Amino acid sequence: MSTKSAGRTSTGVPIVDVSLSYGVSTAGLDLASHVGALELEKRVHGAAAAACKEISRKYPDATPSEEDCAKAAADKAMVRAHELEAAAAAK
Repeated sequence: MSTKSAGRTSTGVPIVDVSLSYGVSTAGLDLASHVGALELEKRVHGAAAAACKEISRKYPDATPSEEDCAKAAADKAMVRAHELEAAAAAK
């Protein structure tokens, strides 16, 4: 987990930018297959949810919400997942 100061609110409360990275394994997956691609996407969503849950535990008043955090994290990670799927399908 990493944190970075992002300034202060108008009332002087510190704003902290928090990030956490989780790895997602593709071991045992045939990404060229529909089943393999779906499993990768499931793993990505699971990792995003777990990371945001951990952030939420440490920073219960954080924004965005745990659910919005997980959606944004998964959406961002899915770009790479789709690239891996496309590369596997092209082989």
